[in-house]
Formats: sequence, C-alpha cells, structure tokens
Amino acid sequence: MAIYTTLTKKDIAKVVDEFALGELVSFTGVKTGSVNTLYLIETKRGKFFAKIDEVKSELEVKQEIDLLFHLRKQNFPCLQPLKSKSGRLYLDVQGKCLTVSRHLEGVELPVQAITPIHLTALGHMLANLHLIGRSYKKGIDNRFGFNRIVSIYRDVRRQLPGHLKNIVRVLDDEFSYLENYLDNNLPKGIIHGDLFADNVKFKSNRLTGVVDFEAACRGKLIYDLATAVNALCFLDDRFRIDRFEALISGYESLRPLSLPEWDSFPNELRFSALRFTVTRIKDFYLRVTDDGQRIHKDYKEFYDRLLILRREKSGGMEDILLAMATGYDYRKYQKSKPSK
Repeated sequence: MAIYTTLTKKDIAKVVDEFALGELVSFTGVKTGSVNTLYLIETKRGKFFAKIDEVKSELEVKQEIDLLFHLRKQNFPCLQPLKSKSGRLYLDVQGKCLTVSRHLEGVELPVQAITPIHLTALGHMLANLHLIGRSYKKGIDNRFGFNRIVSIYRDVRRQLPGHLKNIVRVLDDEFSYLENYLDNNLPKGIIHGDLFADNVKFKSNRLTGVVDFEAACRGKLIYDLATAVNALCFLDDRFRIDRFEALISGYESLRPLSLPEWDSFPNELRFSALRFTVTRIKDFYLRVTDDGQRIHKDYKEFYDRLLILRREKSGGMEDILLAMATGYDYRKYQKSKPSK
C-alpha cells in the first residue's frame, strides 16, 4: 500500500499509546499496493499494522470492521482490529480512519514461489470464505461491480494521454461486449475481491492468514474466483493449467461450481482483468501521494491478460478453456445420468 498519509514518530507514538501496544521499537511505511496507507509497527509486545483508509467513509470502515469480526468468530484467519484504551476501534487521523491489527504469522510469497500445493490451500480457503459469508446478512455495496467500473472508466478516459488510444479502443470494445454478456443471476455472497499473492500468508505449505479486505463486499462468487485465477495462475506471460487445476480442486473440495458459473467463468475472467486494467490506469495517471509520487502498479500486466482472454494474443488460454468445458460437460453428464 502506498504512503499517501505521512505519520511522524510522534504520530506513531500516539497510536502506540492509544492502543496500549507497548514500548515502541521501530516503525516503517509499507510501500506496496495502491489504495491505503499502511505502517508496520514493532513494539516490545510484538508487531502490529496501522492502516489509514484513504478512500472509505467512516460508515464503510465500520462495515469492514464488522465483517472482519464476523469472520474471526467463524475461525477464519483474517486480521482483527484492536480496541483502543477508550474502547474505540479506529482513530481519526487527518480526517481519515486509522485501525490497528496484530501482525499475522507467516510470510507473503511472491507469485513465482506459490506452488500448486499452496494454490489448493488457497482455493479451499476462498470456498470457506464464501460459505462462511452466507451467514453474514448485512449488505456491503459492491464497489467494483460493472456499473461502478464503467463510471470510473468514463472519468479516466477523458483524461488519458493520446498515446493510449489503442488501449482505449480495446477497453471501449470490452465494455460493450461485457454489458451484453455478463450474467448477474449467479450465486452471490461475501467476496474478498482482491486475492493477490501479497494478501495471503503461508508458513511452509500451510495457509496462515488472509489480509486486505479493502475490496470485500457482496458480489458474485465466481468473480472472486476469477480474480484469484487472474492473479495467481498467470506466470511467465501465460495462464498455467497446473495452477488453475490446483486452485479449482481446492475450491471445489468445499463448494462445487454450478453449471451457470462454469459457463460464465470466461467472461468473469475478462471482467476481472478489465477492472484491474481500469483501476490501475486511474491510480497511475490520476492519483499521487503526499510526496507527489505516482502510484506505479503496472496496468499493462492486466491489459495483457485481457488481450489473451479476448483471444487477441497467445498465452495459455486454450488449456484453461478446455478445462472449463470439461468441468462443465462432466457435471452436466453427472446431473443427467440415471441413478442406480
């Protein structure tokens, strides 16, 4: 997460005191991601994360905290915001909400180091989240639904430099296609929305934690899985069938996909790639940090995925589509097969 809001040692000391974290040893800003400001704080009591929400309103922050508490009660391995000495779950810092959570055990692996064993565990975890989320009845607006991404794109499109005209042409065409072919009548529930490698922690092959519920909301479950495929099953400029199969097998060990979900999978992959292309273009061209730096998360990574998904560029999509078709036909056969 980028450093949009700079905190001094005095500011950090106040946070440490408010949340009774112990004697301050060190602190550092974490310069990954592109949405919020994150500080890693180390005290003699351990390590903690302080997150400053740069985008969400106070109500939205409360909704995220409430969801995290619900998940923790179901033994889901996510961060849980701590209470301050006065019983508050967040502080006001420069007009923004700051929350503090204890550091989760484990390490974040680069996507290249994530193996099929890890991916099976990831798939199982994501299905578990979707099943647990069924008991969460409070609504959280989908900040990354199709209409929201259309709105973001319209704002961004007007301000883009001329040398991106070919990209704009592709994005215009993709929005026109998905407007007609996305299926909204699919199973919905609580989704993570941003399951990238740096949002998951492992200890050896064991998954120990999931972080960054910034994008969590109520949405299509298959979209959440598609985002994980785009983020975790793409390596060395190609979609990797062994990674895809490992992720899906872990997911379906808890929650088998329905026939309509299998059918919609390719378009959900395309929409996920479109979303990250658009939001990363926005972050790079329209957002700056306190020190005037641009947020550099390469939108071309997901634009290239989109071209592969549109079959305009080679990159392993044939194997993925075949696996989807096989999964779909197998389940169709099983459904129609007479019982003995």
